[in-house]
Amino acid sequence: MEYKLKQLDEEKVFKDPVHRYIHVKDQVIWDLIATPEFQRLRRIKQLGTSYLTFHGAEHSRFNHSLGVYEIVRRIIFNFQNRKHWNPDERLLCLCAALLHDLGHGPFSHSFEKVFKLDHEYFTREIILGDTAINRILEHVEKGFSQKVADVIAKTYPDKLVVSLISSQIDADRMDYLQRDAYFTGVSYGHFDMERILRVMRPTEDQVVIKSTGMHAVEDYIMSRYQMYWQVYFHPVTRSAEVILSKILHRAKYLYESGYTFELKPIHFLSFFKEDVQLEEYLKLDEGIVSYYFQLWQDEKDPILSDLCERFMNRRLFKYIEFNPNLEMNEWMDLYQLFQEAGIDPDYYLVVDSSSDLPYDFYRPGEEEERLPIHLLMPSGELKELSRNSDIVEAISGKKRTDHKLYFPKDRLDKLTDQHLKRKIEAILYKRGEK
Repeated sequence: MEYKLKQLDEEKVFKDPVHRYIHVKDQVIWDLIATPEFQRLRRIKQLGTSYLTFHGAEHSRFNHSLGVYEIVRRIIFNFQNRKHWNPDERLLCLCAALLHDLGHGPFSHSFEKVFKLDHEYFTREIILGDTAINRILEHVEKGFSQKVADVIAKTYPDKLVVSLISSQIDADRMDYLQRDAYFTGVSYGHFDMERILRVMRPTEDQVVIKSTGMHAVEDYIMSRYQMYWQVYFHPVTRSAEVILSKILHRAKYLYESGYTFELKPIHFLSFFKEDVQLEEYLKLDEGIVSYYFQLWQDEKDPILSDLCERFMNRRLFKYIEFNPNLEMNEWMDLYQLFQEAGIDPDYYLVVDSSSDLPYDFYRPGEEEERLPIHLLMPSGELKELSRNSDIVEAISGKKRTDHKLYFPKDRLDKLTDQHLKRKIEAILYKRGEK
C-alpha cells in the first residue's frame, strides 16, 4: 500500500488529561511522533518559566503538539462530505498540526529575543532540512515537506487548511487554552470545545461558525482574554523571564569580553556568535540550559553567579507598576541611584511590558492582518462575529498593555547608605511595591 494511505494494524491511543484520548491510525503520523526532532519537544516546556508561578505548569510542547493534532483530526472527521472540504488535504492538515511548534527552543520566547532567533524559521528548517522529519514527509510524496512548511508559514494556497492551524479560532489556541488552564489549575481557560467543533463549517477561505454556536465562541474568546492576563502575563512569571533573559545576556557579554568560564559553554557558542546551525539548535533543550545555570552559580563573575542562583532557587525580583512612557525622569533617576549603590542597573533594574489584542476584525494593510471569525447565518450569509455579539464587540480591537519595573528588593534592603536607600525607596514605593 502507498505510504501516505498506510494505516496501522491497530489504532494507537495516547491517554490525555485534556482530550481524554489522542487517536493515531496513520502510519505517517506514528512515524513522525517517533522522530528525534519531535521527541525533543518533550524537553521544552509549553509555558516557559510559568512553572515558577504555577507549580503544575510542567507540561511540554510535545503534549500540546499532540493535542493540536487531535483537535484537527476531529475537525476533519466532522468536515467529511461537506462542500468546500477537500479530503485530499487530510494528511497535510494532520502533519501541519502535529509539527507546527517543532522549532521552539528552550524557554521559547525569552531565548529567542536574546539571541535574535525565530522559532518559525527553525520549524521550517527542521521540516525542510536533513532530518528524520523531512525524510518521512518526502516519503509521502516528493515536495510534501514544502507543503507542510507552507501551511505552517500561512502561505499555502488553500486558506481553509491554513485557518485550521492559524486563525483567531484555530486548533492551536483551542488546545493551549485548555491545556494551560488544566496544568496551571486555573478556571479561566475552559470553554465548550465540543460545541465549537460541532458548529464549525468549511468555506472556501476559512472555517466559519454556525450562528447557533455564537455563545460558545464568546466563551472561548473571553477564556483567551483572561488566560493572557491571569497566566501568560503573570508578573511573577515575567520576573523569572527577566532574570532568565539577563542571565543569557550576561553570559553572552562575558564570552564576547574574553571571560574564561569554569566550564566552556560549548552548547551556547554558536548562539553567542549568532551563527546557529540546525544541528546545534536541536541539541539545546531546557535540560542542557538548566545544567549550565546550575554550574554558573559558582562562576567568579558575581552578576552571572547571582542571577543564576536567583533563577534556580526562585529568588525573583519584586515589581511595581511603572510606565516608561510617562515616568522616564524617575527611570533615569533610579538608574543613576542604582549605579551609586553598586547595583548594576543594566541587570537589576528592568522595565518589562506586555500587550495583547484579544480579538480583532479585519484591517487590510496592517502589519499582521487578522482574519476575523465569521458566523454562518441561517440564510447562508456570513457575518463578522463582533457585529452580532455585544460581548466580543466590547473588547474588539482594544489592545491592552501593562508595564512593570523589576528590581532586587533584597539588595536594596541590605544597603548601608541610609540616605541613598531612602532616595531609591521614595521613587519606588510611592505607588506600592508588590
